[in-house]
Amino acid sequence: MPKHGKNYRNAVGDRDIVARVSVEDGVKTAVESAFAKFDETVDVAINLGVDPKYSDQMIRGAVSLPNGLGKDVRVVVFCKPEKEAEAKEAGADFAGSDELVEKIQGGWLDFDKAVATPDMMAVVGKIGRVLGPRGLMPNAKTGTVTMDVATAVTELKAGKVEFKVDKAGILHAPIGKVSFGAEKLCENLRTLLSKVVSMKPSSAKGTYMKSVAVATTMGPGVKIDPVTVRKFLDIN
Repeated sequence: MPKHGKNYRNAVGDRDIVARVSVEDGVKTAVESAFAKFDETVDVAINLGVDPKYSDQMIRGAVSLPNGLGKDVRVVVFCKPEKEAEAKEAGADFAGSDELVEKIQGGWLDFDKAVATPDMMAVVGKIGRVLGPRGLMPNAKTGTVTMDVATAVTELKAGKVEFKVDKAGILHAPIGKVSFGAEKLCENLRTLLSKVVSMKPSSAKGTYMKSVAVATTMGPGVKIDPVTVRKFLDIN
């Protein structure tokens, strides 16, 4: 079995890695366990009691975090010429139509998020096999297929995070940087968890939120007691 490095082992210390803690303590512990020389991203993993093979149990969406993500998000907008000025004024790094698609077909992928107007989706579909696996394909459910490109770009630049449950029923999402501190990270996590809880499908049986864990890019994961999530979200 692979062994963890010295810094990782020191970060764990004598902590019981199996124990589940409250949301606040989990975030605080994760931040305190960070040891990398760069500003690590803090991620959350939520194991949901859903079966993604059924369309009505596919949890997918987006939410704007109150404190952003702490990173410069490069946004590309696929739109007709009359929408390009609107997109760029809102902060889009790149905007265009067929020529932009051709550029991506040639191997260019120097962006983090993509927005498209509905009338461009037939063209964008040509590069679906390129964008899809990288999580860059615009989607109406996440608000990235819209005629209101200005709002979409502004939200993405400000820290809107997209999420989608994987085949195993696990949802992964970033909630900010270690430098944010535990308080701001908790605010972001509360917003994300509230959104996920509100999306519980009526067809899902049993426990919806089975387990939650937070971790920094390089640090050890911290398990959160799902029972404490209700108190954290002030759900009766």
